[in-house]
Amino acid sequence: MSKKTGISTRHLNSINNLSNREIETIFEIAQSYLDKLPDKLRSYRIGRSTDIASDFILASLFYEPSTRTRLSFESAMLRLGGDVITSADPATSSAAKGESLADAVRVIANYADLMVIRHPRDGAARLAAEYSPIPVINGGDGSHEHPTQTLCDLFTLKKKNKELRNLKIAISGDLRGSRTIHSFVYALARFGARIVPMPAPGMELPHHVYRRLREEFSCKFDSADGSIGALYHTPVEPHQPALFSGPDFELSFESSSSAMEKARKQKISAVYVTRFQKERWLQKQQEYPRIDAKFLKDPKYSRASVLHPLPRVGELDASVDSDSRAAYFEQAAYGVPVRMALISLLLGLHEGETLASFEGGFEKSSLVLYDQPLTTGLRCANPNCIVHEEKEAPYVRNKFHLLTHDKAAAGRLRCFYCESEMDAFVIANRKNKWYTTDTFALAGITNQNVRDFLFFADESDAIGSGFHTRKNFAAKHSRMAAGQS
Repeated sequence: MSKKTGISTRHLNSINNLSNREIETIFEIAQSYLDKLPDKLRSYRIGRSTDIASDFILASLFYEPSTRTRLSFESAMLRLGGDVITSADPATSSAAKGESLADAVRVIANYADLMVIRHPRDGAARLAAEYSPIPVINGGDGSHEHPTQTLCDLFTLKKKNKELRNLKIAISGDLRGSRTIHSFVYALARFGARIVPMPAPGMELPHHVYRRLREEFSCKFDSADGSIGALYHTPVEPHQPALFSGPDFELSFESSSSAMEKARKQKISAVYVTRFQKERWLQKQQEYPRIDAKFLKDPKYSRASVLHPLPRVGELDASVDSDSRAAYFEQAAYGVPVRMALISLLLGLHEGETLASFEGGFEKSSLVLYDQPLTTGLRCANPNCIVHEEKEAPYVRNKFHLLTHDKAAAGRLRCFYCESEMDAFVIANRKNKWYTTDTFALAGITNQNVRDFLFFADESDAIGSGFHTRKNFAAKHSRMAAGQS
């Protein structure tokens, strides 16, 4: 509990830590700040300050370069009347001496009342939240998520379109490496938007993001002519097939053929452009989509706002700046009132009936959580996950949520930190010393017996740890699924 406010610590690691109603509450408060503290010349800009946060300090802890996120958070805190302390360059902080993130957040929590963190490792914000007694806001972690950017994006869309539901949004560029895109598509799906992916070659949505959209947010996939459901191309990594989708390939919530046909004819509400995430890729940029005046002449974009989280590096032509549909500088300005609203809610500064909904922390998952020491068994397969950061080894664990959506289907693991998924692994039973490569066995693991199991990367690891193969598991499961004895 916060000594100053009596409000339980709440962290924001993912856009999915917020309910739709909480997002709407943030927007209502952001709009109230725009109304009360306006710039006289530009309605989308905060032009004055308040003293509501005069007793509070924000710490900005940035292990990666940032302009908009860091400065808009600091501006938001200053506009609220609070103070800011910042560590904007890891080369000039104790990180250069080898200090762990887990230690850093526990120290900084003594100097501030909440902190925003940007880090190059996927899942770093989740790790920080585990060790911080003050609210942690994810300012972008690797290629995982950037939830506050998504709040700014959604607020911009709502300002332009009045409502978020039933919008048709085209997303262009590096959909695989962009953490902004991953938060954005989850939020769009939850608000019932229709998403049109327009990826650069080889930069399609990660498979685990696509699969989550389908299974958890009820997205359906269809092409412009209705002839296909989902297309895959050769996997980029083992067990990680990428979703192939072109400009005519859409994510939809509609079910009837007439509704889907109507949605296909719907004009694009916004084009969301992203840069090539060169810091996430080993190879150099090849062919990349470019949005310019010629592209926007297509009639389906006649009413489309153009959004970009910025910075841009050639994928969005400067000629678009003078187009009335260009909304990206306005989008950047909304970062201040939106983050003011988030900060005031996290600190318990906003008086209102909705404050109680911001108590608690991470929403408790109903999924079974596997939790073992980092030295035991299986690690996350994502090489950029925070679990692979050497100096964080004493503080992270092998933690996975068990995904068993359908007992007739094979299960998989979702990393607790970075949320990437694994389809192939070995399950071993501590009590009976057997192991199986059949992930159907996940269906038999519960919160009550999860400590009886270990996961391994392959059979040799299981055998080396003293386990023996479990025979005929798949055949037995098939008979059970078919209702046979």
